[in-house]
Amino acid sequence: MKINVKPIILVFVQLLLFAEIFGQKPDVQRINPTNWWVGMKNPNLQILLYGKDIASHKISLQPYAGVRIKKVNKVENANYLFVDLEITKTAKAGKLSFTLGTGANTTKIDYELRTRTARPQALTQADVIYLIMPDRFSNGDESNDRFDDMIDNNADRKNPWLRHGGDLQGIINHLDYFQELGVTSLWLTPVIENNQPITNEGGSMRSAYHGYGFTDHYNVDQRLGGNDTYKKMIDAAHEKGIKVVQDAVYNHVGINHWFLRDMPSKDWLNQWDTYTNTSYKDQPLFDIHASNYDKRVTSDGWFVPFLPDLNQKNPFVANFLIQHALWTIEYFNIDAWRIDTYIYNDMEFMNKCNKAILDEHPNMLIFGESAVGTVVSQSYFTKNNYNIPFKCNLPSSCDFQVHHAINAALNEKFGWNEGVNRLYQVIAQDMVYQNPERLVPFVENHDSDRFFSVIGEDFNKYKMGLTWLYTLRGIPQMYYGTEILMKNFKNPTDAEVRKDFPGGWKDDKENKFEAAGRNEKENEAFEWNKKLLNYRKTSEAITIGKMMQFLPVDGIYVYFRYTDKQRVMVISNSNTAEKEVQTQHFAEILKNAQSAKNVMTDEVISDIKSIKVPAMTALVLEINN
Repeated sequence: MKINVKPIILVFVQLLLFAEIFGQKPDVQRINPTNWWVGMKNPNLQILLYGKDIASHKISLQPYAGVRIKKVNKVENANYLFVDLEITKTAKAGKLSFTLGTGANTTKIDYELRTRTARPQALTQADVIYLIMPDRFSNGDESNDRFDDMIDNNADRKNPWLRHGGDLQGIINHLDYFQELGVTSLWLTPVIENNQPITNEGGSMRSAYHGYGFTDHYNVDQRLGGNDTYKKMIDAAHEKGIKVVQDAVYNHVGINHWFLRDMPSKDWLNQWDTYTNTSYKDQPLFDIHASNYDKRVTSDGWFVPFLPDLNQKNPFVANFLIQHALWTIEYFNIDAWRIDTYIYNDMEFMNKCNKAILDEHPNMLIFGESAVGTVVSQSYFTKNNYNIPFKCNLPSSCDFQVHHAINAALNEKFGWNEGVNRLYQVIAQDMVYQNPERLVPFVENHDSDRFFSVIGEDFNKYKMGLTWLYTLRGIPQMYYGTEILMKNFKNPTDAEVRKDFPGGWKDDKENKFEAAGRNEKENEAFEWNKKLLNYRKTSEAITIGKMMQFLPVDGIYVYFRYTDKQRVMVISNSNTAEKEVQTQHFAEILKNAQSAKNVMTDEVISDIKSIKVPAMTALVLEINN
């Protein structure tokens, strides 16, 4: 009798596979979000589970009042499960218990639901944002400078492209410095883990010290101090009345992100037949004549080859990013939210994400980085007054137009469209924004040439430009070192504008956190900033007031910040010679005022009918009622 062994062999192989999959307990390696909260306005939560072949196993939830599994989602990769939960208003804080597997081969998974304790504080015009690159600011804990289990374990201050060891403890150590200076909020470039290899950028091997290549969304980089130190820093800042801005990145992740080593699905990223870089052009996104191809290249092209572009049209990607944003705000008690590379994201996704945050935290300031060249473009990517088919719901933006205009106003001779007219014209277009007072103007940041260098190290221009920054409408943002005249151009790389803050390392020869370590001009700059920043804290006109500006004439630019109770006049002379300004043109707001106080010198001007303004100077005058 002849026996066909092929079916027997096939059954045997299937039994072996079955035994391999079901004969051992499922191993869950990751759960994201790592926990959640009861009392969220949105009752829906999608938990990502990752582990070898876990999609082959059944998952169930032990009875828990107010919580149920709505759906279990499988994707291309059997190493992932996406579990949809409903957490109703009746649910209480506690631990959920999931069972993954069947029979004796089951794994228990505990998942914590917490009580919400975060109380974000709204950022308004009363605030000044101080931007810090943590790796370059201060090293408060040398024990976390390098870790052998991380891909990039180099730390060398002599190399401008490697990590230098600055950390969150270093920021904690200098909270009194921020208080003295008069800033009210800190924006840190991303603190999330960047376990990235050193990459070749323009012929130089560079580390991811800047933080914009996430590799694990739910861990703060241990070289900065980790989750616990970040919490400690935020709590300490809040105790001193200082708010914290989180730097968020949705568009891309680092090439070594854990989920890219074993992607849930092919469409987790924006894929192309051949590598396609974004064009870096914003116009196709709002151009009524634009091709769909150009639109796709802008939004779906990769920012750079080593920062893979996330496909936010994939609903699992979208949920992952949105829930991480909400988790971060709740877990760390974040006050405001800055979004990197805003224009390169999918705009439908961004609206959905912004709405999710604002539904939970209606007063939160969310502002995006839209590095564009015109007011029209910048306003398109915020809440605007245009009658157009698609409307962005982003509350605010980094104000690149004021940035460009201030630098032009200081470096150009006065003309019909030049000099201070550039600044006047940008402000004159505020009608396109729903909330221009929520914009975040700046004169420099971590991606720009240093302000003091751009203006030729001219101290008078420096004071005039910063006077505008601190007194115009909006929430001003300064960059670490602005107050001590840190300088440089991005030549040969942006590392030149990301120098270490002198005094942030114990072996520094100079400590510019203290007056004794600063030279005469640096102390003058620091004290000048301190005086104006602390004045604006108490100025009703600047912190909640309206703005009125007057057409520049002969290089003189005048505007007012005002309420019913206070008027502050800023009068700027952009000429190389002193000018005497007759004030009858400003009668509609000056009314019958006769005198004023110079905010910076405390000098009283007894007759303001005519005011002498020195060359290249901006006077800040509080009008006496």
